[in-house]
Amino acid sequence: QVQLVESGGGSVQAGGSLRLSCVASGRTFSSYNMGWFRQAPGKEREFVARIWWRSGITKYADSVKGRFTISRDNAKNTVYLQMNSLKPEDTAVYFCAAASTDLSAGLSDYWGQGTQVTVSS
Repeated sequence: QVQLVESGGGSVQAGGSLRLSCVASGRTFSSYNMGWFRQAPGKEREFVARIWWRSGITKYADSVKGRFTISRDNAKNTVYLQMNSLKPEDTAVYFCAAASTDLSAGLSDYWGQGTQVTVSS
């Protein structure tokens, strides 16, 4: 049974930083990409960032480029999202995702339960 377990959400003031973690278990993810989506109140879920497990190639949404960094620790089966220079518009529930196809297309095979990030002005 595949599980993606997020942690690291919380509340921060604008300009601050948070780091999200996602621990994956239940299958081999070497041919997968893992990443993050977010959903703000009243809005659709949107792609944030993804990283291919084997190659480490990353991709970001334009709204977070230069501020967010996605990385992975293969030994720990963990993906991270370092979020710097946070803005109030980054406020959302952040979901970890894993898929065999490119997550930036908007679809995922597996989802975590989500973690809340709140940025105050």
